Amino acid sequence: MSRDLIETGLGWSWGPERVARSITNRETFTLLACDRDRVVAFAIMFFGDEHAHLNLLAVRLSHQRLGIGRRMVEWLIESAHVAGIASIHLELRAANTTARSFYKSLGFTE
Repeated sequence: MSRDLIETGLGWSWGPERVARSITNRETFTLLACDRDRVVAFAIMFFGDEHAHLNLLAVRLSHQRLGIGRRMVEWLIESAHVAGIASIHLELRAANTTARSFYKSLGFTE
């Protein structure tokens, strides 16, 4: 999903090995949303001492606009606040107006 939904047209930097390292990293949290035995969305966020970084968020096209991504990010934001994290950072393509609007609706600023 990362290659198809996030890294389209870019070099593939979040391959299986990097995702596996993130899953086993004690400072990184990985959320999965499943429909029965099929992963339909995932999020990977690094928690540092003072800030967190949302590394990846992807929702399958068939499950977009159902609130899954929003609930995942809201849960991660709440977890960061409980952990005492002062700020959450993320990166996205400047031309991705849909994602920019999504994150803005969640309170993120550029």
